[in-house]
Amino acid sequence: MADLLIIDDEKAIRKTLIEILAFEGYKVDEAADGEEGLKKFKEKAFDLVLCDIKMPKLDGLEFLQKAGEINPDVPIIMISGHGNIETAVEAVKKGAFDFISKPPDLNRLLITIRNAMDKGKLVTETKVLKRKVSRVQEMIGASAPMQKIRDTIDKVAPTDARILVTGENGVGKELVARWIHEKSNRASGPIVEVNCAAIPTELIESELFGHEKGSFTSAIKQRIGKFETANGGTLFLDEIGDMSLSAQAKVLRALQEGKITRVGADKDINVDVRVIAATNKDLLKEVEEKNFRLDLYHRLSVILIHVPSLNDRRDDIPMLVDQFLKDICNDYGIATKEIDVAAISLLKQYNWTGNIRELRNVVERLVILSGKSITADDVKNYVMPK
Repeated sequence: MADLLIIDDEKAIRKTLIEILAFEGYKVDEAADGEEGLKKFKEKAFDLVLCDIKMPKLDGLEFLQKAGEINPDVPIIMISGHGNIETAVEAVKKGAFDFISKPPDLNRLLITIRNAMDKGKLVTETKVLKRKVSRVQEMIGASAPMQKIRDTIDKVAPTDARILVTGENGVGKELVARWIHEKSNRASGPIVEVNCAAIPTELIESELFGHEKGSFTSAIKQRIGKFETANGGTLFLDEIGDMSLSAQAKVLRALQEGKITRVGADKDINVDVRVIAATNKDLLKEVEEKNFRLDLYHRLSVILIHVPSLNDRRDDIPMLVDQFLKDICNDYGIATKEIDVAAISLLKQYNWTGNIRELRNVVERLVILSGKSITADDVKNYVMPK
């Protein structure tokens, strides 16, 4: 049963609305002015508020503003006998779900309440889903290299020091970056990921710094870049070794001065961003070959974190396999399959050129193709090269 709050200084209006809404199955509380309404709003979680505009002590628009600061997800419907289009527009601008004139049309009122409740549910469900999606995956492994990475993350995350994460493809560099962000003072801000290798050279500057309308042929409207999007949070530059030299120069300026310039603009924009970069290349070798700027390397590598290959942490394979089995079987809606010791032993001997990513793919293949449990024969048949 949904909880509604009615705030109106006219007792007759409150009484009528309470009778109608109680008959419709809603649980209704009331307040005679904005001040009393705000007090009740702070004390109890309501699903929806019906609020008059003209009231003593605290008017409806003031209540709307203060309630939005307390809980912006609760829909508020404004009702007034003194309303005009300007008042309605102002109420909606300040966050009201809708505006209804007094005396309210019963059908319209009930439909508006139902729509507002549906929107409130969608907002709540979206937040829950976002939390589930954004929940950072655990870093699995008890080996010495993994413990060293965890310790380093705990030390550097609370600072704003720039970090360069190195390692082969598929080792989990992105996961390291996500945990640094999660444990930092910027955790409430965004983490924006850019794969520098996946963006064409001619578009990388527009992607990172944004562009103004008409700055090049296909720039049909203004675009906000990743640096601006990540303002107040973390920017993760994956495969930074593949970035063009001209883009590197602009990234260097952003790191040095905390300013960027959109493509085609002459105005500087201040940005507050923590940069974490990652690469599978030897950047010092790239510097020697004139493919990477030495000054940018030194700016990025205040802290160096190397993520070892799976071949260098084979003792973690049993824990990783157990976790992947749970996750994959859960995704497929089946009971978690067992894997025997001999099968694990064979997996530990395998040459993992694709690292963690390859191991997960292999576990998924075994889940699909094996019987009730995964045996050494399954590993030989479906994993080991003939």
